[in-house]
Amino acid sequence: MVPYSHTQQMGAFIAESVTAELPVAVVEKATRHALDTFGAALAGSGSDEARAVRAMLQATAGSGPAATWGTDLALSPRDAALANGVAAHAYELDDTGGCDHSGAVVLPAAVAALSLASEPVAGTEFLMAIVLGYDIGRRVLEAFGGYQPHNAAGWHSTGTCGVFGATAAACRILHGDARQCAAAIGLAASFAGGLWAFIHDGSQAKRMHAGRAAEGGLLAALLARQGITGPAQVFEDVWGGFLPSYAHGPTRAAALVDELGRSWRIERAAIKPYASCRGTHGAIDATSQILQDHGLCSDDVARIDVRLSGFLHGMCGGTDVATLPAAQMSLPYAVAARIGLGHAGLSAYSPACRQDERLLNLMRRVAMQVDAGMQPDEEPFIAIRTRNGQRFEGRVTVPLGAPGNPLSDAALVAKFMELAGRVLPEPQAVRLHDAVLRLDACADARDLLPLLARREPI
Repeated sequence: MVPYSHTQQMGAFIAESVTAELPVAVVEKATRHALDTFGAALAGSGSDEARAVRAMLQATAGSGPAATWGTDLALSPRDAALANGVAAHAYELDDTGGCDHSGAVVLPAAVAALSLASEPVAGTEFLMAIVLGYDIGRRVLEAFGGYQPHNAAGWHSTGTCGVFGATAAACRILHGDARQCAAAIGLAASFAGGLWAFIHDGSQAKRMHAGRAAEGGLLAALLARQGITGPAQVFEDVWGGFLPSYAHGPTRAAALVDELGRSWRIERAAIKPYASCRGTHGAIDATSQILQDHGLCSDDVARIDVRLSGFLHGMCGGTDVATLPAAQMSLPYAVAARIGLGHAGLSAYSPACRQDERLLNLMRRVAMQVDAGMQPDEEPFIAIRTRNGQRFEGRVTVPLGAPGNPLSDAALVAKFMELAGRVLPEPQAVRLHDAVLRLDACADARDLLPLLARREPI
């Protein structure tokens, strides 16, 4: 018999999916995203936000069995999920295209649950938990109608939808049955939150959303394991239901369960090559293409015209670079960094670069033009005008890192090693890299835990 509610169907899917039936390509993609997320989080463990969260947790909570990645600090699993989620999203280097930032919520919750496991957890089972987390988190976003309408309503989907992905992953690691998984999904709906108000002043709140979603997902799974019930009709069209309460437009609850187990949403996720909002990546790539195709350097550039959708302009059109979060949301700064520095990696967003008058002058040459005819998710057009009067236009419709234009294995490994190497000794980073890439043959995924911790203080 088909379970009655969407929540019950999702719970059965989480509990009963067969690991051996996962397509090889899905397993490989989950492995790549796990490696990428660990790298982003290890680098992010040194961020101001991660340090502040750890200091708060040390002052208000006791130690526990779960490592905060890249540090020598061990906390309770819930606190570790919070701290590691913040670190994973701290530098805008985590993946996108899921809930939106699925890795930063799913991996911290899954690893925190792993630290609670009393028996070995096969690497294939750990990968299944990751895949389920990506799947459920993205499906909730699709039920809202997609990223743009949910974003336009003021919600940051990493927090509002990510908590469901974290819940699914944690439930799978903790061996929840269908009833417990459904209860946890229902409970997670009450833990969802995250507003885009940070966009107006470059506050650090955005980073907290990933951590809270990871923590909330683990909490929901643990409560359900203790018999706490969640509303079975939380996704139905009822008063107080999640979709009617959070959505400002049409919703499609059927997206929650359409083709469960046949269409895996992790296949839609992207790995980011640049340390900035995904909305800036098409512009960075188009700028690179123009510069390379025509042999231009920064001294040649007189003006950069950007034609873009109103949605993208509202999200990434700012020029405030006083704080790191603000700069990472700025398309004009991303373009200026690519022209002036030759890249838009993490070092391009250092305080020194953000205060560099040469880069600021380049940013002032970026002119934004909203095209009312462009769809919200369309990539922008870039035109560079040179000092000798030439004009070159370009557009990249599938930015680097997207499923249709993936990072090479070499580029993925290089990104991981550069980021992990910021806080881990190189031999340990290599061992972690090797362990993640061999998860499908690993007898116990708990072997990852000591590799994510650093023995010396950071």
